[in-house]
Amino acid sequence: MGAVVAVEAGRTERRARAAVALVFLTNGLVYANLLPRFPQIKADLGLSNTQLGLAVAAMPFAALLAGLTAGPLIARFTSAKVASFGMAVIALGVVLVGFAPSWALFATAMLLVGASDAVVDVAQNAHGLRVQRRYGRSILNGFHALWSVGAVAGGLMGSAAAGIGLALPVHLGLSSLLSVVIAVAVYPSLLRGADGDDRPVPDAADAAPPRRPWTGLGPRTVALLAVFGLVAISGTLVEDSGATWAAVYLQGLEAGAAVAGLGFVALQGCQFVGRLIGDRMVDRFGQRAVARAGGGLVLAGTGLALAFPTVPGTVAGFGLAGFGVATLVPAAMTAADHLPGLAPGTGLTIVTWLMRVGFLVSPPVVGLVADATSLRAGLLVVPLAGLVVVVVAGVLSTRRTRA
Repeated sequence: MGAVVAVEAGRTERRARAAVALVFLTNGLVYANLLPRFPQIKADLGLSNTQLGLAVAAMPFAALLAGLTAGPLIARFTSAKVASFGMAVIALGVVLVGFAPSWALFATAMLLVGASDAVVDVAQNAHGLRVQRRYGRSILNGFHALWSVGAVAGGLMGSAAAGIGLALPVHLGLSSLLSVVIAVAVYPSLLRGADGDDRPVPDAADAAPPRRPWTGLGPRTVALLAVFGLVAISGTLVEDSGATWAAVYLQGLEAGAAVAGLGFVALQGCQFVGRLIGDRMVDRFGQRAVARAGGGLVLAGTGLALAFPTVPGTVAGFGLAGFGVATLVPAAMTAADHLPGLAPGTGLTIVTWLMRVGFLVSPPVVGLVADATSLRAGLLVVPLAGLVVVVVAGVLSTRRTRA
């Protein structure tokens, strides 16, 4: 396929791009403030490790239940309203965690956070893709990079609040209020109208995209969405393996506590860099080539690190894996959103839901394999995920954009 010429973005598009970027940033910020306070919540409520884990697991569980409602909500209210005003529901759940007097109410608040975050996540990506279509070139990876910035900022805010002993309700109330004010304030700068209004029609005789959710889900479309979901799951599996198991594996290689954390830091840092330059790589080489190269980096980096286990090699392997998966989730979302014959947000909703299945399933799968054999064997799923991407990346677009 030939190259696509990028159009000159006007004032409306530039304002919308900045607004979506701030929505992504606040989405990362609002929940990350909570993470450093989990030890205090555990102590205040007298929870065991199992009780804390079950309460936190309520979030991805609720996300799975609520995630498929995102498409109908976007069709009814538009992605702009759901992304912007939905942030208030996430914030409410985070604030309720600060006031929860028991495990049951803590878990209930986490259910609210997970359910609302699943819907907002689809909406903010749907609107980001809408702005991307106006630009005529890739910009979605940059939005995901801003989410990472917000998550880091929120983690630092939460750590600082815990360090000075700021009361939990006060801290979570202030940080959540900040996030909501920003998300709602940028709403006037988001694109107006229904999400299908600016979708290109391939042929003048073709009908406009259907408004009714789940319309157009024929066998071929379902198969493509399943493969796009597999690409997204592969990316999230690598991310989650670094977050959950990197430090444990490095400690097994006799790394100290400080060094053991570098595996996750390397993955996140390289992923952030990959997302910063990801849009330019996609515009120049196309989604398919970038995804295949990324899968190859995951396969080679973590495969060699597991074959020849050393502390420096493992840290470098996780870093290469983070860079490799930087564009995978945005690529899967873009591909799903471009499928013809679907109501706005439907393809994106399905792929995001499948991705959350991967987040929920991957930690226990690695743990089960590790308990049966070794963690080194369990982590073989990471290079395997890279191999899967190399094999299935052919379904992604080869389009390149030239300015």
